[in-house]
Amino acid sequence: MEFLIALLYLLPLTYLVFHLCKLVSRRRNQFCYMLAYECYKAADEARLSTGESAKVVFRNKNLGLEEFRFLLQTIVNSGLGEDTYGPKNVIAGREESPSLIDALSEIDDIIFDTLDRLFAKTGVSPSNVDILVVNVSLLPGLPSLSARVMNRYKMRDDLKVFNLSGMGCSASLVAVDLVHQLFKSYNNALAIVVSSESLAPNWYCGKEKSMMLSNCLFRTGGCSILLTNNRALKHKSIMKLNHSVRTHIGANDEAYGCCFQKEDGLGYRGFLLTRALPKAGAHAFYTNLQVLVPKILPLRELLRYIIVTRRRKAKGATTSFETAGAGLNLKSGIDHFCLHPGGRAVIDGIGKCLRINEYDLEPSRMALHRFGNTSAGGLWYVLGYMEAKKRLKKGDKILMVSLGAGFKCNNCVWEVMKNLEDANVWEDCIDRYPPKTLVNPFMEKYSWINDEYLSFIRFHNQKP
Repeated sequence: MEFLIALLYLLPLTYLVFHLCKLVSRRRNQFCYMLAYECYKAADEARLSTGESAKVVFRNKNLGLEEFRFLLQTIVNSGLGEDTYGPKNVIAGREESPSLIDALSEIDDIIFDTLDRLFAKTGVSPSNVDILVVNVSLLPGLPSLSARVMNRYKMRDDLKVFNLSGMGCSASLVAVDLVHQLFKSYNNALAIVVSSESLAPNWYCGKEKSMMLSNCLFRTGGCSILLTNNRALKHKSIMKLNHSVRTHIGANDEAYGCCFQKEDGLGYRGFLLTRALPKAGAHAFYTNLQVLVPKILPLRELLRYIIVTRRRKAKGATTSFETAGAGLNLKSGIDHFCLHPGGRAVIDGIGKCLRINEYDLEPSRMALHRFGNTSAGGLWYVLGYMEAKKRLKKGDKILMVSLGAGFKCNNCVWEVMKNLEDANVWEDCIDRYPPKTLVNPFMEKYSWINDEYLSFIRFHNQKP
């Protein structure tokens, strides 16, 4: 009888202990550590300087003088330097007739180069990887690119594999968030995220101005990242994911259509960028900040922000891309800003929105200047610049901001786990950055172009 009474008392206690242990175990699996990342740098023969870009422009027989001047002016004002990289088929003059081999060769170079160096750097065997996420928006392929990775490295047959497409420049943080969610279900797991883009078969050869911009900004690049939720590897990690917020406003028709892949009237495929893009960006960014800010700001700063925001609403102030973060002082909770290097206007806009200075914008400007807009891989070149400049110290908080077609805004906050000083992909040029001037040396070279000169150049380029 006494045994039964004791058992009745012990059952609730046992139940409570069981659920506490389950809660602790679940909480442990929510950690997401970054062990390493590797960015891609193409060979010297793939360099696409302004001069080389001009040669590509001259080859386009669909362009008239107006379109030609527009393209060159856009290129020299884009914020890109002379050392970015382009697809091999474009460098070779085959942009109008790309093959599947061109597309796969470009992606193989990026993915396998970064993965080879990532495995060598960390000592992790491909057979030890539990989760693989590959995101390349414009090359779905069959079998998938993730299957291509599995076959190359002979990875385990119980590997959890995901292949993401169509997620645009913001795909990398989508993949990181996906891994973070999967970590809640898999203990002590290792995950690989590969982020890149396929430019070889997607070079626009038409004459629509709103669709030419991608040729001026997008360049070859990508990154591979190794993540884990194994706390035993915490001492080896370089960063820890503290927060991740994803916002998607694709239900809004205007936002959905502001960045769209389509064919022009001549049948050339490209990306249409409408005037609704800044408005969509402001809407997505503002919505995202409303969720993110309470997670990262101290209470006093949060209260001040709420008061300022309500006063602005009471006065009937509207939200634009530049005013979405009005009243914010993110420096009270964030040490570094890793902004997607989508273009000079994008960097300027986010900088004004967040009220941050040129020192904070420098990494994004330099990544754009050196490597161009590498789509989903762009954020990691910015992070690499910070590390190469020895800015990242233990305990620092890094805010990553990305915008992408759809329309979406994805942000995350990383905490630096140790002082980082690896020169990484910037090793051969970090001493030259930032340069004394970002003014393109070809700024005035093409201002005098006329129809006669254009005809001469085209005739010259058509000679055998």
